[in-house]
Amino acid sequence: MAEQLINEFTVNCPIDEAWPLITDLELIAPCLPGAELQEVEGETYRGVVKVKLGAISSQFKGDAHFVERDDENYRAMIKGAGRDTGGRGNASAEITAQAESLSPTSTRVAVTTDLHITGKVAQFGRGIMGDVSSKLMAQFADNLNQMIDEQRLGTAADEAPVGPAPEPPAATSPADAAATPTEPSAPQVRKIEGPATEPIDLMEVGGSSIAKRVVPAVIALIVVFLLLRRRRG
Repeated sequence: MAEQLINEFTVNCPIDEAWPLITDLELIAPCLPGAELQEVEGETYRGVVKVKLGAISSQFKGDAHFVERDDENYRAMIKGAGRDTGGRGNASAEITAQAESLSPTSTRVAVTTDLHITGKVAQFGRGIMGDVSSKLMAQFADNLNQMIDEQRLGTAADEAPVGPAPEPPAATSPADAAATPTEPSAPQVRKIEGPATEPIDLMEVGGSSIAKRVVPAVIALIVVFLLLRRRRG
Protein backbone atom coordinates (compact mmCIF):
# COMPACT_ATOMS: atom_id res chain seq x y z
CA MET A 1 0.00 0.00 0.00
CA ALA A 2 1.31 3.43 -0.95
CA GLU A 3 -0.19 6.57 0.52
CA GLN A 4 0.77 10.20 1.00
CA LEU A 5 -0.03 11.65 4.41
CA ILE A 6 -0.10 15.41 5.03
CA ASN A 7 -0.16 16.73 8.58
CA GLU A 8 0.94 19.76 10.56
CA PHE A 9 1.58 20.67 14.16
CA THR A 10 2.53 23.71 16.22
CA VAL A 11 5.55 24.08 18.48
CA ASN A 12 5.23 26.59 21.30
CA CYS A 13 8.54 28.38 20.80
CA PRO A 14 10.14 30.65 18.15
CA ILE A 15 11.34 29.04 14.96
CA ASP A 16 15.05 29.48 15.76
CA GLU A 17 14.50 27.41 18.91
CA ALA A 18 11.99 24.97 17.42
CA TRP A 19 14.01 23.94 14.36
CA PRO A 20 17.04 22.49 16.22
CA LEU A 21 14.62 20.56 18.44
CA ILE A 22 12.52 18.95 15.71
CA THR A 23 15.62 17.96 13.71
CA ASP A 24 17.26 16.32 16.72
CA LEU A 25 16.01 12.76 16.18
CA GLU A 26 17.54 11.46 19.38
CA LEU A 27 15.84 14.17 21.42
CA ILE A 28 12.37 13.86 19.91
CA ALA A 29 12.26 10.04 19.59
CA PRO A 30 10.56 9.60 23.00
CA CYS A 31 7.82 11.99 21.84
CA LEU A 32 6.86 9.71 18.93
CA PRO A 33 4.10 7.25 19.94
CA GLY A 34 5.26 3.66 19.56
CA ALA A 35 8.83 4.62 18.60
CA GLU A 36 11.92 3.53 20.51
CA LEU A 37 15.40 4.70 19.48
CA GLN A 38 17.96 1.99 20.25
CA GLU A 39 21.27 3.09 18.75
CA VAL A 40 22.98 5.81 16.73
CA GLU A 41 25.84 5.25 14.29
CA GLY A 42 27.13 8.43 12.69
CA GLU A 43 24.08 9.97 10.97
CA THR A 44 22.04 6.76 11.06
CA TYR A 45 19.41 6.24 13.75
CA ARG A 46 18.17 2.71 14.47
CA GLY A 47 15.19 1.63 16.47
CA VAL A 48 11.76 0.04 16.44
CA VAL A 49 8.16 1.13 15.95
CA LYS A 50 5.61 -1.02 17.76
CA VAL A 51 2.07 -1.39 16.41
CA LYS A 52 -0.90 -3.26 17.88
CA LEU A 53 -4.22 -4.07 16.23
CA GLY A 54 -6.47 -6.11 18.46
CA ALA A 55 -4.63 -9.33 19.23
CA ILE A 56 -2.12 -8.74 16.42
CA SER A 57 1.16 -7.05 17.41
CA SER A 58 3.85 -5.99 14.98
CA GLN A 59 7.28 -4.52 15.60
CA PHE A 60 9.01 -2.77 12.73
CA LYS A 61 12.77 -2.66 13.19
CA GLY A 62 14.67 -0.29 10.95
CA ASP A 63 16.70 2.87 10.55
CA ALA A 64 16.36 6.49 9.48
CA HIS A 65 18.70 9.19 8.22
CA PHE A 66 18.56 12.72 6.84
CA VAL A 67 18.48 12.88 3.05
CA GLU A 68 18.36 16.67 3.11
CA ARG A 69 18.64 19.31 5.82
CA ASP A 70 18.40 23.01 4.98
CA ASP A 71 18.70 24.88 8.27
CA GLU A 72 18.58 28.27 6.56
CA ASN A 73 15.17 27.60 5.00
CA TYR A 74 13.92 25.31 7.78
CA ARG A 75 13.37 22.30 5.54
CA ALA A 76 14.46 18.70 6.01
CA MET A 77 13.81 15.29 4.50
CA ILE A 78 14.23 12.02 6.36
CA LYS A 79 14.17 8.56 4.83
CA GLY A 80 13.36 5.53 6.91
CA ALA A 81 12.78 1.84 6.28
CA GLY A 82 11.92 -1.10 8.46
CA ARG A 83 10.75 -4.68 8.47
CA ASP A 84 8.29 -6.52 10.65
CA THR A 85 10.36 -8.72 12.96
CA GLY A 86 7.63 -11.35 12.65
CA GLY A 87 8.09 -11.49 8.87
CA ARG A 88 4.62 -10.10 8.11
CA GLY A 89 5.63 -7.08 6.05
CA ASN A 90 7.85 -4.09 5.42
CA ALA A 91 7.49 -0.33 5.67
CA SER A 92 9.37 2.63 4.21
CA ALA A 93 8.75 6.35 4.26
CA GLU A 94 10.14 9.64 3.00
CA ILE A 95 9.23 12.39 5.44
CA THR A 96 9.56 16.06 4.51
CA ALA A 97 9.26 18.71 7.22
CA GLN A 98 8.90 22.44 6.49
CA ALA A 99 8.76 24.92 9.36
CA GLU A 100 7.45 28.48 9.30
CA SER A 101 7.14 31.12 11.96
CA LEU A 102 3.60 31.79 13.16
CA SER A 103 4.54 34.38 15.77
CA PRO A 104 7.53 35.32 17.93
CA THR A 105 6.52 32.47 20.27
CA SER A 106 5.17 29.75 17.97
CA THR A 107 6.17 27.72 14.93
CA ARG A 108 4.10 25.67 12.50
CA VAL A 109 5.60 22.53 10.98
CA ALA A 110 4.06 20.92 7.88
CA VAL A 111 4.92 17.24 7.45
CA THR A 112 4.44 15.29 4.21
CA THR A 113 4.97 11.53 4.40
CA ASP A 114 5.17 9.22 1.40
CA LEU A 115 4.42 5.89 3.05
CA HIS A 116 4.80 2.39 1.61
CA ILE A 117 3.64 -0.46 3.80
CA THR A 118 2.84 -4.16 3.46
CA GLY A 119 1.52 -6.74 5.90
CA LYS A 120 -1.25 -6.82 8.49
CA VAL A 121 -1.58 -3.06 8.83
CA ALA A 122 -1.85 -2.56 5.06
CA GLN A 123 -4.91 -4.83 4.78
CA PHE A 124 -7.20 -2.04 5.98
CA GLY A 125 -6.50 -0.02 2.84
CA ARG A 126 -6.32 3.67 2.10
CA GLY A 127 -7.84 6.30 4.35
CA ILE A 128 -7.23 4.49 7.63
CA MET A 129 -3.57 5.51 7.88
CA GLY A 130 -4.54 9.12 7.22
CA ASP A 131 -6.89 9.15 10.21
CA VAL A 132 -4.35 7.40 12.40
CA SER A 133 -1.42 9.60 11.36
CA SER A 134 -3.26 12.85 12.14
CA LYS A 135 -4.05 11.64 15.66
CA LEU A 136 -0.52 10.36 16.20
CA MET A 137 0.87 13.71 15.01
CA ALA A 138 -1.33 15.49 17.56
CA GLN A 139 -0.01 13.18 20.30
CA PHE A 140 3.55 13.85 19.17
CA ALA A 141 3.01 17.63 19.26
CA ASP A 142 1.54 17.41 22.77
CA ASN A 143 4.50 15.33 23.96
CA LEU A 144 7.00 17.67 22.29
CA ASN A 145 5.50 20.82 23.78
CA GLN A 146 5.35 19.18 27.20
CA MET A 147 9.05 18.30 26.88
CA ILE A 148 9.87 21.91 25.89
CA ASP A 149 7.95 23.25 28.90
CA GLU A 150 9.77 20.85 31.24
CA GLN A 151 13.15 21.85 29.78
CA ARG A 152 12.37 25.54 30.33
CA LEU A 153 11.38 24.90 33.94
CA GLY A 154 14.53 22.87 34.48
CA THR A 155 16.72 25.56 32.94
CA ALA A 156 15.17 28.25 35.12
CA ALA A 157 15.68 26.15 38.25
CA ASP A 158 19.30 25.40 37.39
CA GLU A 159 20.32 29.01 36.74
CA ALA A 160 23.03 30.15 39.13
CA PRO A 161 25.56 33.02 39.39
CA VAL A 162 28.42 32.60 36.99
CA GLY A 163 31.71 31.82 38.76
CA PRO A 164 35.24 32.63 37.66
CA ALA A 165 36.27 31.35 34.27
CA PRO A 166 38.31 28.12 34.33
CA GLU A 167 42.00 28.22 33.54
CA PRO A 168 42.69 27.63 29.82
CA PRO A 169 44.36 24.30 28.96
CA ALA A 170 48.10 24.27 28.45
CA ALA A 171 49.20 24.90 24.89
CA THR A 172 50.38 21.93 22.88
CA SER A 173 53.78 22.28 21.28
CA PRO A 174 54.30 21.44 17.60
CA ALA A 175 56.50 18.52 18.67
CA ASP A 176 53.71 17.08 20.82
CA ALA A 177 51.22 17.48 18.00
CA ALA A 178 53.48 15.69 15.58
CA ALA A 179 53.98 12.84 18.02
CA THR A 180 50.23 12.24 18.26
CA PRO A 181 49.01 10.50 15.11
CA THR A 182 45.52 11.38 13.89
CA GLU A 183 43.71 8.65 12.01
CA PRO A 184 40.15 8.82 10.72
CA SER A 185 37.97 6.56 12.82
CA ALA A 186 34.83 4.74 11.81
CA PRO A 187 31.57 6.01 13.31
CA GLN A 188 31.01 4.50 16.72
CA VAL A 189 27.77 2.73 17.50
CA ARG A 190 26.22 4.40 20.53
CA LYS A 191 23.54 2.48 22.38
CA ILE A 192 20.55 4.43 23.65
CA GLU A 193 19.40 3.28 27.06
CA GLY A 194 15.81 4.12 27.81
CA PRO A 195 12.50 2.62 28.90
CA ALA A 196 10.69 0.32 26.50
CA THR A 197 7.88 2.07 24.66
CA GLU A 198 4.28 0.92 24.51
CA PRO A 199 2.94 -0.11 21.07
CA ILE A 200 0.58 2.11 19.11
CA ASP A 201 -2.91 0.66 19.58
CA LEU A 202 -4.49 1.28 16.18
CA MET A 203 -7.95 0.33 17.39
CA GLU A 204 -7.70 2.92 20.14
CA VAL A 205 -6.16 5.63 17.95
CA GLY A 206 -8.22 4.99 14.82
CA GLY A 207 -11.49 4.58 16.69
CA SER A 208 -14.55 4.28 14.46
CA SER A 209 -12.48 4.41 11.25
CA ILE A 210 -10.87 1.07 11.97
CA ALA A 211 -13.93 -0.36 13.70
CA LYS A 212 -15.90 0.07 10.44
CA ARG A 213 -13.37 -2.19 8.73
CA VAL A 214 -12.95 -4.69 11.56
CA VAL A 215 -16.62 -5.24 12.48
CA PRO A 216 -17.71 -6.45 8.99
CA ALA A 217 -14.79 -8.88 9.02
CA VAL A 218 -15.88 -10.24 12.41
CA ILE A 219 -19.50 -10.59 11.21
CA ALA A 220 -18.27 -12.47 8.14
CA LEU A 221 -16.34 -14.89 10.32
CA ILE A 222 -19.43 -15.51 12.49
CA VAL A 223 -21.53 -16.22 9.38
CA VAL A 224 -18.94 -18.68 8.08
CA PHE A 225 -18.81 -20.37 11.47
CA LEU A 226 -22.63 -20.77 11.56
CA LEU A 227 -22.69 -22.18 8.02
CA LEU A 228 -20.05 -24.74 8.92
CA ARG A 229 -22.04 -25.78 11.98
CA ARG A 230 -25.17 -26.28 9.88
CA ARG A 231 -23.31 -28.37 7.34
CA ARG A 232 -21.83 -30.52 10.06
CA GLY A 233 -25.27 -30.86 11.67
